[in-house]
Amino acid sequence: MATRIGILSDTHLSEPSEQYLRSVNMVFSNCSIIFHAGDITSLSVLEVFKKKQLYAVHGNMCHPATTQALPASRVVNIDNYRFAICHGAGMYHNIEERLFEQFSDVDCVVFGHTHNPVIRQFGSMMMINPGSFQPTGQYGHPGTYATIEITETGLQAKIQKLPQNR
Repeated sequence: MATRIGILSDTHLSEPSEQYLRSVNMVFSNCSIIFHAGDITSLSVLEVFKKKQLYAVHGNMCHPATTQALPASRVVNIDNYRFAICHGAGMYHNIEERLFEQFSDVDCVVFGHTHNPVIRQFGSMMMINPGSFQPTGQYGHPGTYATIEITETGLQAKIQKLPQNR
């Protein structure tokens, strides 16, 4: 059976809203592992994942308590794949190149910060930005998230839009 990972970033919530909780339960119900790539803002936003294996990092817009509680980046091993999780920082125009250099020894880098969803291959490394897990329009992009399935043939990643009728 394939391992399924749910990925979100840039929630920007000081507390979990009903809409956020419904969305999380709807789109990540079949994921056993969750990556949150920062800008969580408040740690209470992560409580909905208490029954899942959670790997989260802080971003540049988090409350000080969240920044103290979570690392800026982390590397985890899952099913013989190495994943780097970070938020990203600085200018957007070369963020992927900078992360490629910073985490050159991993199979996949998961990041946020730009709010632009992307899956890109850099040689043997996959780069995934799930976009912003926010309703359409707040940051100019539809709300999005990503999933990864680890199968016998490798990493299968998808960007998906949040359901509109949440």
